[in-house]
Amino acid sequence: MEDLRYRVNVHLLNENEQWISLGTGHVLSTYDEQFQGMSLLVLSDSDASVILRSQIPPDRPYRKHEGTRIVWYEAENRGLVLNFQDPAGCQDIWEEICQVQGKNPCVLNTQDVSDESEEEFGEMSEFSDMIALPDCELDTLDQIADIVTSVNSSPIHRERLALMLKNEAYIQKLLQLFHTCENLENTEGLYCLYEIIKGIILLNEGCLLEIMFSDEYIMDVVGCLEYDPDLDQPKRHRDYLTHNAKFKEVIPMTNSELKQKIHQTYIVQYIYDILLPVPNMLEEKFLSTLATFILYNKAEIVCTLQKDHTFLFEALAQLMDETIHENRRCELLLFFKELCSFSQALQPEITDELLETLLQLGILPVLKIVMISCNLQVRSAAADICAYLVEYSPSMIREFIISEFHMCNDNDLFINVIIKQMICDTDPELGGAVHLMAVLRTLLDPSNMLSTPEKTKRSKFLHLFYKRCMHEFVTPLLAATSKHNCEEDDMFGYDKTKNCPNNNQTAQLLALILELLTFCVEHHTYNMRKYILNKDLLRKALILMKSKHTHLILCALRFMRRIIGLKDEVYNCYIIKGNLFGPVVNALLDNGTRYNMLNSAILELFEYIRVENIKSLVSHIVEKFYNTLESITYVQTFKGLKINYEQERYRQSEIRKNLHFVLQNIVVFRGTKEEMEVKEVCFTEDAEEADMPPLEDDDEFMETKRTQEHEDMIDSPKRKSSGDFSFSSSYSACAAIGTSSPGDNTVVCSVDHPDDEKEKEDEEDETSPKKKPHPCS
Repeated sequence: MEDLRYRVNVHLLNENEQWISLGTGHVLSTYDEQFQGMSLLVLSDSDASVILRSQIPPDRPYRKHEGTRIVWYEAENRGLVLNFQDPAGCQDIWEEICQVQGKNPCVLNTQDVSDESEEEFGEMSEFSDMIALPDCELDTLDQIADIVTSVNSSPIHRERLALMLKNEAYIQKLLQLFHTCENLENTEGLYCLYEIIKGIILLNEGCLLEIMFSDEYIMDVVGCLEYDPDLDQPKRHRDYLTHNAKFKEVIPMTNSELKQKIHQTYIVQYIYDILLPVPNMLEEKFLSTLATFILYNKAEIVCTLQKDHTFLFEALAQLMDETIHENRRCELLLFFKELCSFSQALQPEITDELLETLLQLGILPVLKIVMISCNLQVRSAAADICAYLVEYSPSMIREFIISEFHMCNDNDLFINVIIKQMICDTDPELGGAVHLMAVLRTLLDPSNMLSTPEKTKRSKFLHLFYKRCMHEFVTPLLAATSKHNCEEDDMFGYDKTKNCPNNNQTAQLLALILELLTFCVEHHTYNMRKYILNKDLLRKALILMKSKHTHLILCALRFMRRIIGLKDEVYNCYIIKGNLFGPVVNALLDNGTRYNMLNSAILELFEYIRVENIKSLVSHIVEKFYNTLESITYVQTFKGLKINYEQERYRQSEIRKNLHFVLQNIVVFRGTKEEMEVKEVCFTEDAEEADMPPLEDDDEFMETKRTQEHEDMIDSPKRKSSGDFSFSSSYSACAAIGTSSPGDNTVVCSVDHPDDEKEKEDEEDETSPKKKPHPCS
């Protein structure tokens, strides 16, 4: 056999600046009598004809590129490239060229070139037709593997190699060699085929994947990928796919193309997930076409099944059948789960069409039945399908639930079935409960209720949920914080009772419940406040502050923090009246000097109250707990609370002083008959001194005056609940300080302050003008 090191592919750049392949052959440097000097001669592999004869003049620039190519120009716009199969052959010919021109073989250019020539050489070095594949034989498998694995750095080379593999039916020949290697037990050849097939997949060309994943060749591809050189023994994936992974038709399929597509997709997904090693950052982008191939197959499967309503309806009808065998029900449900799972990776339009079809065909009543199954796999699959549907259209699920409220008792409601499955999850890690909790949160999230046409439907759903479902949800919390389970001894050492907060699984469940309750506090302000106050829910949650599980303590604390964050005085009064800061302070003291998350969370709660200056809570904390907390000086929080408290007391004291001064000067008509007569005389004398002209009718004047005074008279001041006073807007500034305007001849006198009963009468009188007494009576 000839020396394959000198095997080359010859390319010519013609006058139209197009690259033309002149052929593949063997190159040698020889003395040419025609040129009277050394020349490069390339003879064809097939018939030994001359492909290229090129003189090596002493002044022609040659360039060696990437260790496998030699490029040069023989004339203007006539470039030539020798693409070597073996770098050693390229180096041998390069040394002979340098010897002819008297150059050092270590250089990459035999002559200095101009900038224009440098640019031309650069373009020639990156041309696309530089790949030459050897004949597909057992002896050349290692060379083929080297070529296939060496082109990843150049997109142009990958494209060219892919074109050659397709046009020359190279993949088919390689897979024929695979059977030969297996029959001969040629391990080295099988290792090379593994690298070759893996490299072809990484070429990222759809046309090659279509060939390899056809029915005729796909199992051969799996066979090649079994022989990973890094494994001690090859894995028998073909045996698994043939005998273990059997295709089950839950409902007989008449569409043969659909069945073939399902088979193909399963095997290709198996190759992607199992046979190919985990791609690195470089290889991941080379598998994008393979991922797209799988995606298109799934889209075709989903669209075909989605249009077959008869098939889907029959499958749902069998699920509704109570007499169906549990294994059969499991198979049907897993089919729907896989169908929904397929759709999640597709375009939103395809997913929406499928889930819309399932909802119209009545999948929700089916899920309601199967979610109470004794089979864990069935319940898990039903929960997954439910999650898909809720994520797609929570409004449609809510409408179904609202319709149930009028027909079902509480135990049979779909949402209560979900809650029970969450509470009864037997998984020690509560994986199913976490999944169903996300479903509940989506259903209760007001942000996805905006698309509901009528606001009344949103309020109706929340009203019915709090009336008929919330008690099911908080049952574990109430049970765990009952008097039986919350005795002090039990809270720190008793783990035998399932409902005890110190039970690890129960603690995780209670944490999930508190997390959703915290969400409801923020987003269902009115309904949640009413429920908390009626059930005294915060007090029960704070019992969990004695738990040995820190994460549960933090959940209870976060629940209280979210309530306080609303700055709702109704909540504040509830907290003060129930002395609900007690468990928090105790937890802080029990934590001691440890600087941990619990310490930070409690301090942040008090710091928030200080910064926001929630006056009622500041007063309560200082008056009730300051003596206990004043020793904590490594933060300024409690000292700041005390300062806020004292500043507020001083402000209130100043307000009372100012009010007392104002009230001393506020007077209305009240006095004895003698005082009135004396003041009337004074009024007449003052009028005479002012040379007022006599009125024609004094009685008429006084009547008019009294009428005007009556219209301008103010209401009596009424006391606010806070101790301040409010005055009618019609009350003049002069009257407020006990004086009269220059043109006003009225007189005023003092009046006693009304007592508490009089205040209530005044408040009632405000709503009934007929009952209001005359200001001067």
